[in-house]
Amino acid sequence: MTMKERLTLKERWKRFVRKDAKPLLIMVLVLFAFRSAIADWNDVPTGSMKPTILEGDRVFVNKLAYDLKVPFTTWHILQWGNPERGDVVVFFSPADGQRLVKRVVGLPGDRIELVDNHVFVNGKELTYEALPQKTINELAADEQPQHQYATEKLAEHPHPMMSTPAIASRRTFGPITVPEGKYFMMGDNRDNSFDSRFYGCVERSRIVGKATAVALSFDHGHVWQPRWHRFFSGLP
Repeated sequence: MTMKERLTLKERWKRFVRKDAKPLLIMVLVLFAFRSAIADWNDVPTGSMKPTILEGDRVFVNKLAYDLKVPFTTWHILQWGNPERGDVVVFFSPADGQRLVKRVVGLPGDRIELVDNHVFVNGKELTYEALPQKTINELAADEQPQHQYATEKLAEHPHPMMSTPAIASRRTFGPITVPEGKYFMMGDNRDNSFDSRFYGCVERSRIVGKATAVALSFDHGHVWQPRWHRFFSGLP
């Protein structure tokens, strides 16, 4: 390769970086900053929130629900709210740092107790009613008989929950008082959820945002077929 060809190649590379690569890099950085600080999605590979959230759901996460953070960090710039009882939130697990999706059951200062899968908040038992069959039918037909179902009324958030009598689980827990600045999290699939009963309460700074809807859903058990009826459906 001659000196002239080398110079031409160098000039072409500089022109590519200046005209093509640089704008593309800026666009990628803006996209990731948006996902980091404003809105994101979270894939759900496990059934700890069934029947509310199924394996294969991709939930929309509103990262501006409670505060504004510096992109790519957990540093708060502004805060205008805090999670409420019944909110479904995404947070970093105190156990291993993995992103989890659970429901807020206890706020700072709350006294939380679980007795045979019945939740007591500040000494008052939550109300339980029958769960509509339509929600139960979201589970595979051969799986449905394995569980017991109810609508649990937590503050302003009536939501589905289920239990599985055949497996060993921590169905009785506490009572404990949620420390200041922390939250007690539980999965709606009470007998198959790794939550605050095991790793303790979650610090406010670990909460990423509020999960508000199922954006997309694909059925693991049927070759990833789309569950069209779950697309863009709100979370209770």
